[in-house]
Amino acid sequence: MIKIIGLGPGSPEALTLGAVELLRNSPKIYFRTEKHPTVEYIKKLNIEFNTYDYAYEKYDSFEEVYNFIAEDLFQKHNEWGDILYAVPGHPFVAEKTVNILVRLCKKNNVDVEIVPAVSFIDAIMESLRIDPVEGLKVIDAFEIREEVLDKRVGTIITQVYDKFIASEVKLILSEYYRDDTEVYFIRAAGISGEEKIKKIPIYEIDRQENIDYLTSLYIPKNEDNNKDFYDLLNIMDKLRSEDGCPWDREQTHNSLKKYLIEESYEVIEAIDENNYDKIIEELGDVLLQVVFHAAIGKEEGCFNISDIIEAICNKMIDRHPHVFGNKKVETSEEVLLNWEDIKKQEKGYATYTEELRHIAKTLPALIRAYKVQSKAAKVGFDWDQVEDAMDKVIEELNEVKDVYKGKNKAKILEEMGDLIFACVNVGRFLDVDPEEALNVTTDKFIRRFSFIEEEALKQGIDMSHMTLQDMDNLWNKSKIREKN
Repeated sequence: MIKIIGLGPGSPEALTLGAVELLRNSPKIYFRTEKHPTVEYIKKLNIEFNTYDYAYEKYDSFEEVYNFIAEDLFQKHNEWGDILYAVPGHPFVAEKTVNILVRLCKKNNVDVEIVPAVSFIDAIMESLRIDPVEGLKVIDAFEIREEVLDKRVGTIITQVYDKFIASEVKLILSEYYRDDTEVYFIRAAGISGEEKIKKIPIYEIDRQENIDYLTSLYIPKNEDNNKDFYDLLNIMDKLRSEDGCPWDREQTHNSLKKYLIEESYEVIEAIDENNYDKIIEELGDVLLQVVFHAAIGKEEGCFNISDIIEAICNKMIDRHPHVFGNKKVETSEEVLLNWEDIKKQEKGYATYTEELRHIAKTLPALIRAYKVQSKAAKVGFDWDQVEDAMDKVIEELNEVKDVYKGKNKAKILEEMGDLIFACVNVGRFLDVDPEEALNVTTDKFIRRFSFIEEEALKQGIDMSHMTLQDMDNLWNKSKIREKN
């Protein structure tokens, strides 16, 4: 059997009678580390033990250290029979070696006995008068990047071993909490004469002089801190409630469609302007639309925000087998080909035509045309060179000339569509986004039009009273100015 005991937070008074009795009567004793205040007291009892402190120098990562200790203890049990393993605090509180060892023993049908102890968490709760019933989360500083922070519960961060780790913790906390949020800096919790607790702002965490293996942090519950995703969900629920906003309560999936499109285009405009404040604002508006639809879906009993998140997470994992699976790719082009193949399998497309038909008709016409052409080109239905596509533009222009004077509006519409479609093809060959190109030209037109009006106003003339020749002259003047 392997018996595992906790040495408490560091004060000899916190050692249980059961732990002391086992230490006195066990022939083979192993400590994870000798760096624990209680160890000096145990030495005075003339108890002999071995430690794994050497493992920290032997391996590059804590994960390797913890796995080595657990596996070595298992081998020691196979060699010596009953052994005793002692760890700081409580065996099941922030003690990875115990978790690994217990799993290993369970897999191999080896009995394990856990002897409880006072943990550093007990000491922190006592010193700060914390009631865990109000919500308490414990995070290992080494795994804080994988954790979800929550201002709605108190949070203890343990194993803040040195200034480097403290700096990492500070940066991650600053992404969620305000920089001036006050936290408790705790050293040697529960050790009489050594315990130090003080309030500091987050930005000072790594500026403390006495950071070591006995350091922890406590972040009190504070629902008034920075807003998070759950605040947005709660705001939407309030707006949709009986006591909320009449307009928000009236909205449906159909009534909101236009807003999702509008907000998306405003994001694009903000990106084009390179205006980060505006990008933040407009992305927030898009996120609001997603949450709005999720709230309606929840009320209708069809879906909720968790369903949306689950679906997109699964999609990203499934469509990136080169990241989350064993697929090997070398280039972005291979990634895109894999993406299309996976998408085709997911949608169950039986023909290439089905792929074209499933490109959203609600897309702007230029974007839709570009996508249709690109998919057709992937199966070889394409011009050999850009010059052929340019010739097609001329051909289609001549066909417009043939019909534009007639009265067959449907034919004129068709030929104009053919001409624009051919122009999109040229843009695709030149790797030019036709939507972007047309917007650039439209902006250019507005600039030059503005110049004409400004020049007319300088002359005290209303544009509507100018001749076309006068306006054309100013237009050419504007072109020359832009080139210079």
